[in-house]
Order: sequence, then structure tokens, then C-alpha cells
Amino acid sequence: MANFKLDINNQSYEVEAEPQTPLLWVIRDEVGLTGTKYGCGIAQCGACTIHLNGSPVRSCSIPVSAASNQKLTTIEGLSEDNSHPVQKAWIDAQVPQCGYCQSGQIMSAAALLDKNPKPTDSDIDTAMAGNICRCGTYHRIRKAIHTASNEMTNGSK
Repeated sequence: MANFKLDINNQSYEVEAEPQTPLLWVIRDEVGLTGTKYGCGIAQCGACTIHLNGSPVRSCSIPVSAASNQKLTTIEGLSEDNSHPVQKAWIDAQVPQCGYCQSGQIMSAAALLDKNPKPTDSDIDTAMAGNICRCGTYHRIRKAIHTASNEMTNGSK
């Protein structure tokens, strides 16, 4: 066991864990932020996506030791009241069906728009390819990303 300092959603946490413990379990079980979901455990589905220094990563495959002293953002860190443009667009487009994958989808979409404010359909498909939605809401996801893009670049929907 070792102590690790984590910066999650601009708050500092000190946790004790085995160095190879997946960051996902530390975020959920030690810190208590349960918006990040466990999906597959092998970094294939995207349900556990968070931002590590602004880039989307699969928290199920990142050891806590690699995240120490890094800037981490979870779905709870985008906004306290669903006011982030991606979250608002998701609600407006009624993207979720079961909703399980949606926090990972939203985190990937937010990272895409941070790097590419006006993505094409092809850009969206490429950026979101690693996020699996078993309900098949991909058309609504794309629509919501375009809506959020317009909100972020034009200030209106």
C-alpha cells in the first residue's frame, strides 16, 4: 500500500491504495464519485472515460500510481448542475436510453470539443469510436455534439 495525492475536479484527495489499483476503483470506492462507470474492465467500451490532463482516458486501465499529481476530471467535474454545453445538449437531444455509457460518452465528447470546436461528422465518428452504446443512440450522440459545438462557438443553440 502507498499514499497517492489526486487532483480530481479541482479538489485534492489523499488515498491509500496498491500502486496498480485501477484509477476507476479509487475514484468510485475511495473518493466516492460514482458517475464514472465500470463497463468492461479492459479499456474497450469507454464507460469509464475521464479526463487526465484534459485528454480522455479509460480509468479502468490507468493505475492510480500513474494518476498521482495529475489533473483529473470526472463527469461530476464538468458542472455541478448539468450546465456544461455537452450535458445540456445531451438532455435536449434525449440521448440516453439506458444511460449507462453516457458519462463516458459525454466525457469523450467534451474532450473532442475542447480540441476541435467545430467537428465534422467524420471527426465525431473518429473521436467517439471507442465509446460503445449498447442502445445504439449514435445518431442522437452526433446531434448532441453538433448542438454543443454550436452553443460553445456561437453562444446559442
